[in-house]
Amino acid sequence: MTSTEPFQSRYAEADGVKYHYLEAGEGTRPAVFLHGGGPGCTGWSDFGPVAPLFADDRKCYLVDILQYGRSEKCVITGPMWDFHAAKTVALLDTLGIGRADLVCNSWGGTIALNLAAKYPSRVRSLVVTGSMPVFHGPLAPLPEGGRRGRNARDAYYGGTGPTWEKMRELMARLEWYDAEAIPDSTVTMRYEQSLDPEEMALAAASDNPRGEWQDLSAELGRIEAPVLFAWGMHDAFLTPDYPLMLARMVPRGQLYVMDRAGHHLQEERPDEYYSVVTGFLDAQY
Repeated sequence: MTSTEPFQSRYAEADGVKYHYLEAGEGTRPAVFLHGGGPGCTGWSDFGPVAPLFADDRKCYLVDILQYGRSEKCVITGPMWDFHAAKTVALLDTLGIGRADLVCNSWGGTIALNLAAKYPSRVRSLVVTGSMPVFHGPLAPLPEGGRRGRNARDAYYGGTGPTWEKMRELMARLEWYDAEAIPDSTVTMRYEQSLDPEEMALAAASDNPRGEWQDLSAELGRIEAPVLFAWGMHDAFLTPDYPLMLARMVPRGQLYVMDRAGHHLQEERPDEYYSVVTGFLDAQY
């Protein structure tokens, strides 16, 4: 998974920030992929195993969200999901994308939900996996206790600093259902990216360079686009009770729960993920 072929590496300026993204496909239906917020995550690390399947009939864009990968490591002030949503819309403008399907994991899904609520004309449909946009409901974490990902990042960068072994342990504990199936190449990719000096500086900052956390309860009811919450039965952060609640909060919500999968089901079971997601996306046309 180290080679990104057939995807081509690109950069784009968007409202004063620089994004890196990978592009492939000749289809007329644009699909934008937004990854999660774990150490070393990128568009390719989270969607590399499945993205080439989508590129057969869609124009695909695997975006490194801001503060990750090769995108700009800007400091975010104010509400974090508002910032990300506005900048992502600016990126769509730069790329000439009027309306897109958004396929997202974790942090990327929360960005996309906020984007769909505030910029409804830009989203055709949404696929969201492992995201935490609200702090209430069955088995949802409280704000003060919902920082498991942040605590894991602090532990990863803390102590003696990042190591390959710590990255694998983090992925095995929080992201994958079957730890034995994690490819060494994926661990290496995430580990090497996590050593980026600017990413390490963000992790070590004593202030809050990622912006103010937001609860999106009020926004979910405003989403006009159909939303598929595709969840792993064994997600270490949030059990399937939580996305069932989310699916009922959005006007056109659906829920699919995949067995033998955790937080990164698109990597663990890419063929099954593609089958479910592309069926949902095709139904919207």
